[in-house]
Amino acid sequence: MNISVKEIAEKINAGVIGNKGKKICGAASFQDADSNDITFASDIKFLKHLEDTNAGAVIIPKDYGAFNPDSVPDSVSILLSENPKLHFFRIVSLFYAPVEPDHLISSMAHIGENFVSGSLVTINSGVTIGNNVVLGDRVCLMPGVYVGDNVKIGDDTIIKPNVTLMERTVIGKKVIIHSGTVIGSDGFGFTPDHEKNEKIPHAGFVHIDDYAEIGACNTIDRGTFGRTWIGKGVKTDNLVHIAHNVSIGRNSLIVAQVGIAGSTRIGDHVIIAGKAGVSGHLKIGDHSIIGPGAGVLSDVPSGKIVSGIPNMPHKLWLKVASIIPKLPDIRKKLLSLEKRVKICEQSNQNKHRESS
Repeated sequence: MNISVKEIAEKINAGVIGNKGKKICGAASFQDADSNDITFASDIKFLKHLEDTNAGAVIIPKDYGAFNPDSVPDSVSILLSENPKLHFFRIVSLFYAPVEPDHLISSMAHIGENFVSGSLVTINSGVTIGNNVVLGDRVCLMPGVYVGDNVKIGDDTIIKPNVTLMERTVIGKKVIIHSGTVIGSDGFGFTPDHEKNEKIPHAGFVHIDDYAEIGACNTIDRGTFGRTWIGKGVKTDNLVHIAHNVSIGRNSLIVAQVGIAGSTRIGDHVIIAGKAGVSGHLKIGDHSIIGPGAGVLSDVPSGKIVSGIPNMPHKLWLKVASIIPKLPDIRKKLLSLEKRVKICEQSNQNKHRESS
């Protein structure tokens, strides 16, 4: 595929400095792009080195005041964008469009009773569908997907290979669920009974709203009663665990290896960074950020940034983190001071006895 810089600029509403007629054949990273590729630069470490790129075109911020057109080779066309990263990946989709599904139902799929299907669905080989399942239009179930009884899946949703959707799961429209994920498994619920732990039945379900994307190898437990709720536009990375009756608000981002314990309420537009752990029955407010590796043991107010174990304001955590490597030296000095204080006290006691 060849597309001119002018056509690209029109698609992303960008201004152009340089050759508008130049043809672009692909997209690549800043370091790897060649003369036929388009790339982007929004980070200052790349913006300072525009003259070093081999790309044919570069998308940069429209308001980048330090940009000097004379410093860039004539062979490079510059596109001035409101959001270089977002617009670059929109252009990427032109060159690397996803493969269209076949809109066929494989004879090697197993489909239960009372199956209701929209138009143009794709059900690949090895798919197992239980009873009373409802699929919307253009749903795609890739090989090895398991869909339990009474599951509902909305229009244009894509379920990738070897995903498990347990009974009564509800999936909205235009959702993507990546390989190996299990949705609707029992929560970790047990109650002591003398010398053993009795399993608590989980009678709830999982509800995932429209436009969500669930990463590979996630585990999202059904509610003990009621639902575990993933809100509209939520994106989870790989290896995320969401326990029973958790709710996650709209457009929140959950990064890899995060664990969220039962009945916690996550607000809208929250970011939980990698490897953070959130205890149960907490409330995480809208637009808050939880730092990487944090251990959240108390509620987080809306708009706050917290880090550390236990969680504390991020700026305080930065001070704490800077002190931790110094603790051995601090301990050594304290022991030395303690020893000197004891010597001084002993000396004062001796002087007092002599004077008396």
